[in-house]
Amino acid sequence: MQTTDFVSTLFDGQSNPNKVTVAFTMALNAVQQGHSATLILMVEAVTLGKPGATQGMDIGQPFEPVSDLLEKFLAGGGRVVICRSCMVHNGLSEADMDPRFGFITAPEVVQLLMAAKGTLQVA
Repeated sequence: MQTTDFVSTLFDGQSNPNKVTVAFTMALNAVQQGHSATLILMVEAVTLGKPGATQGMDIGQPFEPVSDLLEKFLAGGGRVVICRSCMVHNGLSEADMDPRFGFITAPEVVQLLMAAKGTLQVA
């Protein structure tokens, strides 16, 4: 598992756009400050791994729409990874997910968090 400086772990999906927006905003800020960053989608957040799932998520100013945050995050070198067990538990498969995203197991989550310089858990 490739380690990164900053790890943001997101547990909520479309039902909580405020938390989603904050997690993506902080991850993007890490990248913009020159840090390597990974955003982990867990629990309900794995549904955000589906292509186009962030479209229309916009809580308004001063925040940017989540789809814009995602594109900037990826363009800046950020990584999005999906908890494989959470994905399966939610009835989804790798084929359902955005091909730009990776997958992560529970042991890898622990390794990634332990090696990071900073983390943010949005639960």
